[in-house]
Amino acid sequence: MSRPRAVLVSVQLPGVDDAEHASSLDELGRLARTLGLEVAFRLTQKRDRIDPGAVLGAGKLRELARLTGGDGEVPSGASPTQKKQVYVPTLEREEEAPAPPDLEALPPEERATVVLVDHDLGPSQARNLEKAAGVEVMDRTSVILGIFHRHARSREAKIEVEIARLKYLSPRLREVGGGGDRQRGGVGGRGAGESSLELDRRKIRDRIAELARELDTVRKVSATQRSRRQEQRKVALVGYTNAGKSSTMRALTGKEVYVADALFATLGTTVRVLPGVTPRVLVSDTVGFIKKLPHDLVASFRATLDEAASAELLLHVVDASDSAFRSHMEVTNGLLDELGVAVPRRLLLNKVDRLSTGTKALLQEEFPDALQLSAHDGEDMRQLAAHIADFFDGGLEELVLLVPWSQQGRLPRIHEHCRVLDQGSEATGTRLRVRAPPEVADSLRDLALR
Repeated sequence: MSRPRAVLVSVQLPGVDDAEHASSLDELGRLARTLGLEVAFRLTQKRDRIDPGAVLGAGKLRELARLTGGDGEVPSGASPTQKKQVYVPTLEREEEAPAPPDLEALPPEERATVVLVDHDLGPSQARNLEKAAGVEVMDRTSVILGIFHRHARSREAKIEVEIARLKYLSPRLREVGGGGDRQRGGVGGRGAGESSLELDRRKIRDRIAELARELDTVRKVSATQRSRRQEQRKVALVGYTNAGKSSTMRALTGKEVYVADALFATLGTTVRVLPGVTPRVLVSDTVGFIKKLPHDLVASFRATLDEAASAELLLHVVDASDSAFRSHMEVTNGLLDELGVAVPRRLLLNKVDRLSTGTKALLQEEFPDALQLSAHDGEDMRQLAAHIADFFDGGLEELVLLVPWSQQGRLPRIHEHCRVLDQGSEATGTRLRVRAPPEVADSLRDLALR
């Protein structure tokens, strides 16, 4: 079955260079494919500002209409820079010159059936662009919302995405039917002087409030689960979406973790044990970041950020083979800093198997403290596991313990949370020499030999 065809639309504004603009549009293309669309066309324009009426200038609207089968027109007065049936080049930039008026639409089977805009659109801009294109229009936020809605698996993620979707939808509702008449309704119906549009918005507000209450309950359960892991040593994988966090997690832990070459393949937080390390270390795989993240979707990162904030080490995974990886690093670091996640970070330059020897040498000079690795290289993963163990070993405290025979039930917990260096039996109990994290050492002071 063929996938719906999409045309990507973007305006290159002053201050955005060609590489940055192309990278953003490429990312929108990956978002489109993740949503199940086929990217058929790209349409870009350089402007001093996004047109407040329909995003693009009149000429570009005609080009868009040719790709979608629309008429290229917007309601009269919708845009100060557009006039119906008039094609006069503006003086903003040369790319603003309109398309020739005699362009014919593509055959129906070749047309795009959805327009994806690499910007956030106001309700009127979206409506005007739909009128001109004659097909569905989605801005960057709605595309990301669609992906989140499709990939959310945990109850917490589903609720958060639904709240964000409803908040996005509310101002974009349109009055339909009988002209927005006002009337008094019955129980649960329209109130005095309330239009059908206002009723719909009230229903959305009520539903958001209901979901918020349910979310509070779900989060209390999540907080309880995290509290049970409080004494565990934790490391969290963070980074831009599709940087290879889940692949790294699977290679590190040897456990099955969902991996896909798609943006936002992971939306929940997965926790696994790092094998062969004592005391044991928990590794968390988290949802990836992305630039221009919709504000209301920041809430969907709460579980991820809680895991990151409670970790003792963050492994910042970066796709070093992506030409835009430096800007991806800035996005991740900026969001973590903005949200107050003050945890030590170690940079992992992933996918270096795709790079030349010379490029890797240049990256070593630029990022001397980073670990260069490939999640598909077993030796690289063993070195990463050793690095994690060394990091935590630096904070261990050595103790000599004597566990009385009457308290032998404490031995399993000691073996789970401490590195046992030596163990033997004495007349009064079991003697152990251990290295333990500070909080675990504090809980064992009553057994320590002075």
